[in-house]
Amino acid sequence: MKINQRGRAADRKRGWQILEAPANERPPRTRRRRRDSGSEPRSRAWQILEADTGEQPAATQETAIGPALPDDSTVNFVLDLALRIGEVQMSSGAGASDVTATILALTSALGLPHCEVDVIFTSITVTCHRGSERSPVTALRVVRARGLDYSRLTDTESLVQRVTRGRVSAEDAYTELELITSRPHPYRRWVSTLAWGAMAAFISLLIGGDWATALIAFVISAVIDRVGRVLNRYALPFFFQQVVGGFIATLAAVLVVNTNLLPIERPTIVVAAAITVLLSGLSTVSAVQDAITGYNVTAAGRTTEVAMMSAGLITGVVLALNTAPLFAIVQKTPPPAVYSNTALDLPIMVVAGAGAALCFALASYARLRSLLIAAAAGAVGSVGYGVLGLLGADQITASAVAATLVGFSGGVLARRLKETPLVIAVSGITPLLPGLSTYRGLYEMGVEPGGELGTLMTAVAVGLALAAGVVLGEYFAQPVRTSLGRLERKLAGPRMAGPLRPKTGRLE
Repeated sequence: MKINQRGRAADRKRGWQILEAPANERPPRTRRRRRDSGSEPRSRAWQILEADTGEQPAATQETAIGPALPDDSTVNFVLDLALRIGEVQMSSGAGASDVTATILALTSALGLPHCEVDVIFTSITVTCHRGSERSPVTALRVVRARGLDYSRLTDTESLVQRVTRGRVSAEDAYTELELITSRPHPYRRWVSTLAWGAMAAFISLLIGGDWATALIAFVISAVIDRVGRVLNRYALPFFFQQVVGGFIATLAAVLVVNTNLLPIERPTIVVAAAITVLLSGLSTVSAVQDAITGYNVTAAGRTTEVAMMSAGLITGVVLALNTAPLFAIVQKTPPPAVYSNTALDLPIMVVAGAGAALCFALASYARLRSLLIAAAAGAVGSVGYGVLGLLGADQITASAVAATLVGFSGGVLARRLKETPLVIAVSGITPLLPGLSTYRGLYEMGVEPGGELGTLMTAVAVGLALAAGVVLGEYFAQPVRTSLGRLERKLAGPRMAGPLRPKTGRLE
């Protein structure tokens, strides 16, 4: 439907008449510039006075001010479509700024140019203003389920791009969105389980483990994933699933050390790899992005979620460290390992970082093109972290710079290759998550007498540095991309999902 602009000045009657100066009125006196001048004094122009309030003619207005929008059913249909797309993005980990920009782009392209969007952690609200004659329409949708399915996020963003460019009508977009949200995952669940295990194996190699350590880390992480899926069937809250995962990872490593099943030089690497896998699913990047872009309510909600899930993991690890000595076969708990890479370890770090990023993307149901780009981003981050470590940089600085490289490369390459930057960014920094520092801090706090929180706070700082570095890298990538739109620069800042150049279209 077309939108006709109403209330123009050309359609209105002239409401005010210009008053003429009286003929017998003398002009006011003016000062002379020179007293000796014989010229006539200058006269000031007549200042027109307005009539009294009771005598003013009323400005007639034949039409209402504002756009002529479609009927109520069409407006509700468009708002529902935009809300459903925003729900998919929000549940997949997209930032509130990205969701807001996407909804505004969709409503503008489908004929609703004056909309306001309010995004919080659990709901999305959209209001469409319809001028002075009709009341606004408000729609709300609650975001209940959250999960990692990057294929669904990528397909939804492709649909948004086609809608904003006028290639898909609203009715066809709604039908296609139903197919996207209802179709099964592109891989079976056992493939995701193997991917989580392989990710733990690559992480163990990245932080100095050997083949035996990688094998045990693979088995333990795969078991944790299967146990988590069983617990999920009984609707156990995710906090307790994190407790169970941290408990299994730590207790398994302690038992392996005391039974001498495999010759492991650094058994704590197994725990660190499992902790990294459990930390990888948290929305730390989205929380930092929301805080930077000004969506403080959503940032607070995401931060609370990350804090609770991390607290569950901490509880499980500390519980295992304190209960392990109760078993008869347990003689000692493995102390935290200290790892420092050398120049010879750099090729292994690159391969392990690329493999860990690829496995995380595979476990999150990303497709082949996304897997390859994620592997490249993981290699870039591992190279940056390794080189800075060799140059003597501390862990926080090295993590921040490496994450900035990941965000920059992902922001430049992902858009050109028609991929979602969020998928590449989160996958690229996954190998750099502070699993070993987290275990070291928990060991010092739970086992050693008089333990301090300094190491654990360092791990928290590393996680924040990774998330902030990704957002900063995406910001640096904006001038490089050629297809930046006004909506991106004005609303979203660093963008990791959603369209870049919305266009105004009409409903079909």
